[in-house]
Amino acid sequence: MIEKSMRQFVEEHPGLKYTFFGGKGGVGKTVMAGAAALWFARQGKRTLLASTNPVHSLTGLLGQDVFGKETPVEGVPNLWAYEIDTRDTIERSKKEIREKIEWFLKYADIKTKADEFVESATMNPAFEESAMFENMIDIMFEDAYEVYVFDTAPTANARRLLGMSSVYSMWVNKMVQSRKEAMSLRELLSYSRKKQEKDPLMDYLLRFRDRMQHAKELLTDVEKTAFFFVTLPEALPIAVIRRFINWFNEFGIPVGGVVVNMVLEPEVVGENPPEFVRNRMEMQKEYMEQIWKLFPDVRALVPLFETEVQGVEMLERTAERLFA
Repeated sequence: MIEKSMRQFVEEHPGLKYTFFGGKGGVGKTVMAGAAALWFARQGKRTLLASTNPVHSLTGLLGQDVFGKETPVEGVPNLWAYEIDTRDTIERSKKEIREKIEWFLKYADIKTKADEFVESATMNPAFEESAMFENMIDIMFEDAYEVYVFDTAPTANARRLLGMSSVYSMWVNKMVQSRKEAMSLRELLSYSRKKQEKDPLMDYLLRFRDRMQHAKELLTDVEKTAFFFVTLPEALPIAVIRRFINWFNEFGIPVGGVVVNMVLEPEVVGENPPEFVRNRMEMQKEYMEQIWKLFPDVRALVPLFETEVQGVEMLERTAERLFA
């Protein structure tokens, strides 16, 4: 039923560097990201497993503290893990914004304190996602690893997170145009004929635009980037990823395929399972038929294990099935 497996997909994309796992909350994104990162590390590739999900769970998955810094994963050579410290990211972003606003007000000779502007900018609900996006691309730009595997926020947040490169680009282009018009008007109204001093705001906007363009290039590179959607054989997770796969395609972010998690296997359940289990299997069978019809790029079926996936040993088992 699977036309091209996860292993085959990866083998056909030898330059794959940035792998994202997303989906509805509770479908097992963190587990799939962890299993994929472990598998890449086992292939001898220097790999970073990073979480851009504000509700982190990598520390619990790995059984060791990976919060706030890139940490070697115990028992797995070539693998590092990192739960991005959202609070630290936000505070640094606030500091940078304050510096930029104070600098701009001074440059524009505006006698207003920066506090109210900073509060207005940082109270926006999207500010945390913007700060997380900045941190994510910082990690990507450092280029310290051969492979990066990102455990993303639930899909709606991941959509905004990964889409920010294009949103930022459009915003900056408008800002640059407005700045050019303002500077032209300033020159026309100026009584001074001396050459205008260098415009630091324009320099910042142009540098920021180049940064966002580079981020967009990486995120839309079909040879380097792939976003995998994780679902369960249930109605709501299927509906969520069906909607967002179309959006990701329109945005130009390469979709690597779909991973179906927590599948009940008949050979494991046995011949005479309890009624509850039989009902669940019938339900899953119906939804699997939907999955095969809706998603031609199913890459793996990962079973519901007899125990929670936690620790390297269980991640090894999951990776075996993910890359079967």
